[in-house]
Amino acid sequence: MTAALLIIDVQNDFCPGGLLAVNEGDAVVPIINRMQDDFPLVVATQDWHPANHSSFAANHAGAEPFSTMEMPYGTQVLWPVHCVQGSDGAAFHPALALDRAALIIRKGMDPALDSYSAFFENDRETPTGLAGYLRDKGVMSLTLTGLATDFCVGWSALDARRLGFDVTLATDACRAIDLDGSLDAAMGKMRDAGVQIL
Repeated sequence: MTAALLIIDVQNDFCPGGLLAVNEGDAVVPIINRMQDDFPLVVATQDWHPANHSSFAANHAGAEPFSTMEMPYGTQVLWPVHCVQGSDGAAFHPALALDRAALIIRKGMDPALDSYSAFFENDRETPTGLAGYLRDKGVMSLTLTGLATDFCVGWSALDARRLGFDVTLATDACRAIDLDGSLDAAMGKMRDAGVQIL
C-alpha cells in the first residue's frame, strides 16, 4: 500500500447552509466519492470543536468573526462558531461515502489550540498521529481533497510535504474560503513546497 486519499473536513457546517459555509462546498462530494475506488487507503478528518473553543469569535468579548487575535502559538483567525462536537453541523455531509474510510481523525478538540492540519495542531508541534498511521501502512504518497483549500487542506498539504510524503492536491475536489487573498497565498506556498497541483 503506497497511496492514500485524504478527505479533509467535508462537514455540514462547511457546506451551503452551514455556519461557516464554503462556496460550493458540497460540489466536492460526488467527485470525492468517485475518486475513492482509485486508492487502496482512504482517511478522513473531522473538525470537532468544544463549544468554548478559543478560535470562536463569540468566545472573545467584542471580537468580530474573521478578525484575528494573537495566541501563544501565533496569529489565529477568529471564526464563527462551527463544527461543535455532536452537532448536525459537525456531521459529515450526508452524501459523502465513508464506507471505505479506514480512519477518521478528529481535530480541534483542545479548547486552547486550533487545528487546521490533519497532521499537527496549529502550534505545528502537537501531532494528531496521522503520520505514524500512514507510515505503518506503507503510504508514500497522498492525494488531498476537501474543505477548505486555503486553510485545512493547504496546511495538511504543507505538513505532509514537511514530513516527506509525496503530495497531490486534487483542485476539482476542493473549495476555498478565500479570505483576503488566502487562496492565492496558500496555492503559492503549496507549489513552493513541491505539492503537485492536479
